[in-house]
Amino acid sequence: MSTFNGLPAHVLLVHFIVVLAPLTAVLAIGCMFWPAARHRLVWLVLALAVTTAALTPMTIDAGEWLAKRKGRSPLLHAHTHLGDTMAYFAIALVAAAALIAFVHLREARGRSVKPIARWLIAAVVVIASVATTVQVYRIGDSGAKATWSKQSAVGSSTP
Repeated sequence: MSTFNGLPAHVLLVHFIVVLAPLTAVLAIGCMFWPAARHRLVWLVLALAVTTAALTPMTIDAGEWLAKRKGRSPLLHAHTHLGDTMAYFAIALVAAAALIAFVHLREARGRSVKPIARWLIAAVVVIASVATTVQVYRIGDSGAKATWSKQSAVGSSTP
């Protein structure tokens, strides 16, 4: 997908990632440490993580299409390099959500998760969630700099 209704698809898709990834991360951490939230939101968190992971490659592809048409600059190169890493973070978020679902299913069946396993799962959830949120910020910041800085306008016809 390169354009949607005349607009570059990347510009539209990126907003889904910017909202869904941090939202999923916050909900995942909440579900891990708050059993009532886990009971109510576990499947939503898993669905949001999978949706984020599915939209990420589409967003990356649309961004690469747009970058080829915009012209390369060092700032744009930095942004595309960072953007290419987002797929790994989205997959980590899916893995974290799947681990939360595992804990939920064990508890729903009356079986507990050993404390060491629970702490390891909690660590994975927190690390994946925080890392994903930080990476979304880094990618977005580099994209804003690539779009709005004067350096990116070098060679363009706009002042």
